[in-house]
Amino acid sequence: MSVVRTGIRISILNKKIGFSFKWFLLYVLMIGLVVFTALPLIYLVSTALKPMDELFIFPPRFLVRKPTLSNFSDLVVAMSGSTVPFLRYVFNSVFTTVIIVVITVIISAMGAYGLVKHKSPGMGVIFPIVIAALMFSTHITQIPNYLVVNGLGIVNTYWALIVPKLAVAYNFFLMKQFIEQTPNELLHAARIDGAGEWVTFWRIVMPSIKPAWATLTVLSFVLNWNDFISPLIFTSSEAMKTLPLAMQTIGQSIGGGQVVVARAGAVAACTLVITAPTVILFMIMQTRVMETMVHSGIKA
Repeated sequence: MSVVRTGIRISILNKKIGFSFKWFLLYVLMIGLVVFTALPLIYLVSTALKPMDELFIFPPRFLVRKPTLSNFSDLVVAMSGSTVPFLRYVFNSVFTTVIIVVITVIISAMGAYGLVKHKSPGMGVIFPIVIAALMFSTHITQIPNYLVVNGLGIVNTYWALIVPKLAVAYNFFLMKQFIEQTPNELLHAARIDGAGEWVTFWRIVMPSIKPAWATLTVLSFVLNWNDFISPLIFTSSEAMKTLPLAMQTIGQSIGGGQVVVARAGAVAACTLVITAPTVILFMIMQTRVMETMVHSGIKA
C-alpha cells in the first residue's frame, strides 16, 4: 500500500486500485444514508418475526432475538372467518391490482399514442381537460364515482373495484410526455415497411417507452395494492374485501381503547405481507424507474 497525493493506492492481486479520501467519505456517507432509510423495513421484518414476549418487552428491542413464524399462522387464523378464508382476501387484492395495472398501462399508452402521433381532432381541448383533472384529489371524485358505479349496477363486484381506476389523468400525462419523444421518422419508416398501426404501436412505440410504462406499473401497483378506501365504499360483503381493508379488522379495540394483545403479532405479520410485494416490485423495476427520472427533464 502506498500513499499518494490524491489518496490511497492499494494493490490487490497485482491490480492497483486508487481512491481518494473524498470519495471514501462520500461512500461512507451514502452507505450510512442507505442503512438509515432501510431502518423502517428492517424493523418491520424484525417485528413480524418477534414472539409475543418480545413484542411487549420494555424497553423495546429493535432486532428480534428469537425469530418465529407463529405470527403468520396467527394472521391466517385471525383473518379467516367462518365463510371467508384468508386466501380470499389475498386473491381479491392480487386479482384487482394486476387487472388494473395491465389495463391502465395499455389504455394510457394507446390513448397518448393516438392523441400525440395522429394529431387527433380536439387535441387542443382534450389535453387541457386531462391537465385540469390532475388538480382534483381522488377523495373528491369518490362520490361521482360511486354514483356512476351504482348507476351501472356493479356495486359489490370486482368491476366496481377495477373500472373507476382504469383511466387516470396522471397515467395518461406520463405516457404522453414519453411518446412525444418518439421520433416520427421511426414511425413513418415502420409504416413504409408495411407495418400497421397495431404492429407499430406494439413493436416500435411500447419498447421505446419502456421506462415510462415500467414506472407506471410500479406507481399503479403501489397505489391500488394499498388502497382500502375503494373497497370500503364500493363493496359490502366480506367476500369482496381486499387485504388492506381486511387488515383493519385484525386490530379491533376493546373497552378502554386497547388493541387486542393476542393479535399484535398478526398485525405485524399482515403489515409485512402487504408491504413486501411493493418493495419487491420496485427492486425489480428500479432501473427503469431511474431512467424515467433521468429523462423526465429532457425534451425531444
